Amino acid sequence: MILSHITELVAICAKKGIKNVILSPGSRCAPLTLSFARHPQIHTRTISDERSAAFIALGMAQQLEEPVALVCTSGSATLNYFPAIAEAYFQQIPLLILTSDRPKEWIDQYDGQTIFQEEVYGKHVKKSFQFPNFIATPDDQWLASRVSNEAINLAKEFPAGPVHINIPLKEPFYPVKEEQIIFPDKPRVFNQAKSYSQLTEESLMKLKSRLESVNRILIIAGQQRPNIQIQEQLIKLSASHQVVIVTDTISNLQSDYSINLHDHWLNSDVISIDLKPDLIISFGKSIISKALKLFLRKTDASHWHIQPDGKAKDTFQKLTRTLPTSPYTFFGWLKNNLKPQNAEFYKSWHGLEQKIKDHLPLILESEAFGEYSALKIVLEKIPNSSKIHVANSMSVRYLNLLGKRNQEIICNRGTSGIDGSNSTAVGCTFTTKELVTLITGDLAFFYDRNAFWHNYTMPNLRVILLNNHAGGIFRMIDGPKNQPELEEFFETKQNLNAQHLATEYGFYYSKVINKEELNNSLKDFYSESLHPKILEIETLSESNAQILKTIKERVLEVLKSK
Repeated sequence: MILSHITELVAICAKKGIKNVILSPGSRCAPLTLSFARHPQIHTRTISDERSAAFIALGMAQQLEEPVALVCTSGSATLNYFPAIAEAYFQQIPLLILTSDRPKEWIDQYDGQTIFQEEVYGKHVKKSFQFPNFIATPDDQWLASRVSNEAINLAKEFPAGPVHINIPLKEPFYPVKEEQIIFPDKPRVFNQAKSYSQLTEESLMKLKSRLESVNRILIIAGQQRPNIQIQEQLIKLSASHQVVIVTDTISNLQSDYSINLHDHWLNSDVISIDLKPDLIISFGKSIISKALKLFLRKTDASHWHIQPDGKAKDTFQKLTRTLPTSPYTFFGWLKNNLKPQNAEFYKSWHGLEQKIKDHLPLILESEAFGEYSALKIVLEKIPNSSKIHVANSMSVRYLNLLGKRNQEIICNRGTSGIDGSNSTAVGCTFTTKELVTLITGDLAFFYDRNAFWHNYTMPNLRVILLNNHAGGIFRMIDGPKNQPELEEFFETKQNLNAQHLATEYGFYYSKVINKEELNNSLKDFYSESLHPKILEIETLSESNAQILKTIKERVLEVLKSK
């Protein structure tokens, strides 16, 4: 018999809009698994590897912008969720984590699959809840239903994020043969009203007064989902030459009116006093560009950060004001309250941007074939309707160097790890019929190969694998690249390719080693198919490092020329 507090939990999830659940097999979690699997309003999938399962759920929740539930058995299974939970926390992605557990009396008693699971995720969840050890009274049932409601409400509440419920379960775990699972018709549900922070008139007057002394405003857009309304506001602000907008590729707000190629020169000696702001306004989450962060930390600018929940985020060590409001509301106000700004500031930034935009394609065209030029060719062929998932390390940095994209760019920059890139992209494919392109390096790709170990079709997945048989980013970093241990202990060279994986999982596969082969392979890469496709671009780590160095040198020569 499935316990009533479990069936009520599942019924509450359905009532509160949780439609997708990722299950991982195990006995202790059987009551949860069976209840979710048999509920008519919930779609369940089974992913055996819990680390992959959690990233798949993250990829789904990110796109759906609603909680996806995770269910696992007790013990180390709960720990395998941790990397994705940390990523979800820092990216503010809602997850409902349901971990089955041994009853309290059996913890640390040499019983199987038993660890300390209460609050196991620490500060990386918005909150951890504990179900009653058993349901003996109506108050125990009331507590379980209250916890279920609180947890789901909290996962959705701004800023969204992961919430954990730990659920002790005793045997028997399974209903008898042909026993029906009965869900309550009217589970106890309470919802939370949405609230939005707004700046007071007094605060706005102080901001307006401060703007009177400002002449050079730099707006920095951090990682976020695409937002047409905010993008239109930024375009209007920039088109009037009142502010400079700087956007990394993961901001999803790049336009012809924003600075998109700043990573080419911000750490160089072309920087002049004309480029330094006296006010930084930032919004969104993290940025990729280390050069941008270092540049802004060296300025004397004040920094206002738009943060609807009011929490301080002092990325540039210049924070003077946190603005608890929405970016859309604030930029609408800003446009109507700006005095004329320094015209040379705008011209200096956009002059450099235009120079790079004019010359970078020619520089890339004249360089030897490698990851950089190959990715430029690939990006020209990706349909605008495709979502682009990109792995960390060099993959996302190349993308940032190559400038404006029209597609949605998705990257696990909450913790910036290489784990889970494949799985997050797989989760995305479960939410859309549009194409999903994963751009990844070899270490990230092979590290997360269990992303494909399941029984679900992904005909809309396309994988661009940049395989230099090493962790090529370490050749770009001054510290490791000068060490004799570089190849063995940092690059960790390997000889793998994706052909065997493709055969194992039934993917279409092709490998290219030069420009001609790449162009030929791309001709039908995005045509419809019954199976995912992998295009492996094989290059040498040493060559890629030299190509990148040469391109940076040539770009700086262009910028220094009159």
